[in-house]
Amino acid sequence: MASLPEGVAVAAGAEAGARASKESARERQDQILRQLRSSPFVSVSELVQNLGVSDMTIRRDLKTLSARGEVNVVHGGASLPYGTPGTVDFSRRAKKLSEAKRKIAQAAQAYIPERGVIAVDAGTTAFAVIHEMSPEFRGTVISHSIPVLQHMLSMPNARVLGLGGELLIESQALVGPRAVEGLAGLKAAVLFLGAAAVDADGVYVATDMERPVKMALIDSASLVVLVADHEKFSGSAAVRLVDFSAIDVVLTDAPPRQDVSLRLKAAGTEVVVCR
Repeated sequence: MASLPEGVAVAAGAEAGARASKESARERQDQILRQLRSSPFVSVSELVQNLGVSDMTIRRDLKTLSARGEVNVVHGGASLPYGTPGTVDFSRRAKKLSEAKRKIAQAAQAYIPERGVIAVDAGTTAFAVIHEMSPEFRGTVISHSIPVLQHMLSMPNARVLGLGGELLIESQALVGPRAVEGLAGLKAAVLFLGAAAVDADGVYVATDMERPVKMALIDSASLVVLVADHEKFSGSAAVRLVDFSAIDVVLTDAPPRQDVSLRLKAAGTEVVVCR
């Protein structure tokens, strides 16, 4: 049998090697995804040990998976992205203005006591606060948000107090009398509060079903931090939650319009524009 010319043989060998390398990478990435489906967070060091490849290789695989939207690269590893199976609407809302939410969430880290108690409301911006939090957090998290509670599975050093109640599908949160009762006797150093809309008269929520548990969360906290992207200040919602006297700090990504700013100033509410 005639042998291939040297140059052709080298090229064929290189092509075969590239194909094998791609297949190997796909296999590793599939293994990473399988591991994440059984454990919502996995560290780079775990993947290095389990897959028997270098730290650099794992980070390259995670970058590829992140670019495809299949994982979120977080501190020291990766987690499943927003909107795990069954939460398509939450995923869609989380991706909207994601960079603004990320900036707000990063600024929120300054208000988190290292070993203190924080309460986290439902909603994608409040969830972003938890998503940006260090996995080394050793305090306590109180929440009625299903995505927040799910994400806390990746933070084994924290204590988590989940509030019971009826599942409100659209907000992915537990609401109703049982959720309110669950807050009895609890005290948080800080609450990260979400909103459907904000205007000069205060903070609004989408449905009346949400209001009682949000009010109970506000009453439980020493410091109330409203996390709201700029679109919340031009939107509208039916149910008024509180006026600005109940809010200590507003974290947003753009200055509120003048009438809102004046009311915030009159209430003594600090406004932090996160850029």
